[in-house]
Amino acid sequence: MTGSLTGNGNDRPQPSGRRVLARVLADVVVPVAAYYGLRWAGLGAFAALLAGAIVSGAIVLGRVLRDRRADGLAVFTLTVMLLGVGVALISGSARLLLAREAWVTGLAGLWFIGSLWTRRPLSYQFTRPMLEGRWGWPGSWERLWSAAPRFRRMWRVSTVMWGVALLADAAARLAMAYTLPVDAVPALTTTLYAVTTGILISVTNLYYRASGALNRRSPLYAAPGSSNQR
Repeated sequence: MTGSLTGNGNDRPQPSGRRVLARVLADVVVPVAAYYGLRWAGLGAFAALLAGAIVSGAIVLGRVLRDRRADGLAVFTLTVMLLGVGVALISGSARLLLAREAWVTGLAGLWFIGSLWTRRPLSYQFTRPMLEGRWGWPGSWERLWSAAPRFRRMWRVSTVMWGVALLADAAARLAMAYTLPVDAVPALTTTLYAVTTGILISVTNLYYRASGALNRRSPLYAAPGSSNQR
């Protein structure tokens, strides 16, 4: 086998940008808006946070029922949310409800790092449906994964980057939940979500470019011993 292994094939439907944006708005903005709306209406902090948590869970559950498919991320998110709400109900603590986002984010970070020992790291799994065969990326990622060591290493490195960043984000969320005024935390953690996501996407995209991901003749896509291998 010689030369580049890249191709134009793409064997799965691609989510539209509007659909991705709608999902982000539903998952992040709607529960926060519900919290502040209920607080403005006179509801207590604990009850408003509980309502926001229920809205979050209902959104995830509704997506599962609509798609008739429970992917690992949805099941994970819903399970941690339910556990957090259950513990908070027992304790009656608004701080515990605020902290549930930190636990979700922290466990997600551990999940990213743990996926290094699975068949495909999470960075690869989450990115492939959006980028395979699009915006200058090659198709046939599974063939590349099997034959190009540098391609595999790139996804493992980016998975570690996401895992470490999510753990740092979780630590910041936990500190906010237990040290800041309760009413300030939902807005600040939503802002943190935007900042963390923006920085991570920017840094990993720079890393992909530096690795040669958008150059189909790059050694990144070469099999060992091929003419493109350096």
